[in-house]
Amino acid sequence: MIDLDFSNCKLNLRMEGEKTTIFDPIRKKWLVLTPEEHVRQYTLQFMMSVLHYPVALIAVEKTISVGAMKKRFDIVVYNRNHEPWLLAECKAPEVEITETTLHQLLNYQRTIRSDYWLLTNGHQTYCADARLVENICWLQSLPAYEF
Repeated sequence: MIDLDFSNCKLNLRMEGEKTTIFDPIRKKWLVLTPEEHVRQYTLQFMMSVLHYPVALIAVEKTISVGAMKKRFDIVVYNRNHEPWLLAECKAPEVEITETTLHQLLNYQRTIRSDYWLLTNGHQTYCADARLVENICWLQSLPAYEF
C-alpha cells in the first residue's frame, strides 16, 4: 500500500446554496463535492503539484466503451505521445479497495491499456506496473512522469 500525503494539496471549495462545490482544474468547472469527488480532486492535486504530472495530459471522467456498455473512467494521464500512461480509479473513503474494485479497473484497462494502474479511496492507495503481463507488479510509490 502507498501512503499519499495530501497535506500540501489545496482544493478550491465554495458554498452554493446548501451544497459545497469544488473546482476541477482539469474539467474547468465547479462540481458538487461528493466523497468520491473529494478523493478524485485530492488525487489530481497530488499528481499535479507533488508529482508534476502535466496538466495538459490529464483527462477526467471521460466516457469509454467497455464491451457493449458505456462507462466513465476517473483519471487517465497520457504520455507525450498521447497514449494512456496511468489509469486511476477513485473511490469514496468508505469504499474499501478490494478485488471487486480491482476488477472494475481491469475492465477499463481492457479498453484503455495504460502502463500503470492506480486504485485509491484516499486512505488505501495501490499502484501497479501494468506493462508486465504475466504478474501484477505492485509499486511502493506512484511512478514519476517521464519527461
